Amino acid sequence: MTDFPEAARPLAELRPQHDFFIGIDSDGCAFDTMEVKHKECFIPNTIKHWGLQPVSKYARQAAEFVNLYSKWRGINRWPALVMVFDLLRERDEVRARHVNPPEAVHIRAFIEDDAYPKSNDGLKAYMTEHPDPELDTAWAWTAGVNDTVTDMVHGVPPFPFVRESLEYLGDKADMIVVSATPVEALTREWEEHEIDQYVRVIAGQEMGKKGLHLELAACDKYAPERVLMIGDAPGDMKAARQNGALFYPINPGHEEESWQRFYEEALHKFLAGAYAGQYEATLVAEFEALLPDVPPWKK
Repeated sequence: MTDFPEAARPLAELRPQHDFFIGIDSDGCAFDTMEVKHKECFIPNTIKHWGLQPVSKYARQAAEFVNLYSKWRGINRWPALVMVFDLLRERDEVRARHVNPPEAVHIRAFIEDDAYPKSNDGLKAYMTEHPDPELDTAWAWTAGVNDTVTDMVHGVPPFPFVRESLEYLGDKADMIVVSATPVEALTREWEEHEIDQYVRVIAGQEMGKKGLHLELAACDKYAPERVLMIGDAPGDMKAARQNGALFYPINPGHEEESWQRFYEEALHKFLAGAYAGQYEATLVAEFEALLPDVPPWKK
């Protein structure tokens, strides 16, 4: 078995209680929290901590594209931050204002070092070995994001048909949360709306990447055609494919319709062994068409 963080032990020790397994992403998938988290929490802290006030309009455009409206939607906060800086550096409007977005040399080194998880705890551990003022700013930024999320994001219910789907599947499938969000925030949201009772583990960034979550929890424990990942981002589909699992997309901008289709149609096909093949392929093609890789200002 792949090495895993100690925090992920509950996933490795999970034992099947049903023949089917479903992993469910949280932000933007089960909960309509992506917009509020990025627009009200991530982006203001990015502008504040990285000195982007003179180009705040362009910083907001870049961050929204990367994190919400592109094929990179849902990626870990650290590579997303670097991508925002890189997009800003390319813009004539930013150069015209004599603003130099960070090169983020030390953040890139942290991202590339596989010895450290890409979480706040991982950054803190990395900083003890590689102290640098840039990383002090990175810490202030990520801590500020988390504090703002705690203060701002509450009272946001699951999308319609999430609860109904979980209730229906409760005695038919083992379900876990598969997310890159800190566990504390995930647990708070799932408990607030009393849907934590339907999942056996709430897995967040401290437990490793989403692909590892699925590997530890499901691989060699269930038949591959009985393992399904539900997500709203290409990273969720990648995690499923890495583990030979099926994927059900929650389409950005069409989340309610996606969950209604899952509840009324797709979950029944999954349980009946009729999901794989053309049905899944049609859904994935529809999903991929919604997420471009070229920013609108470059077209």
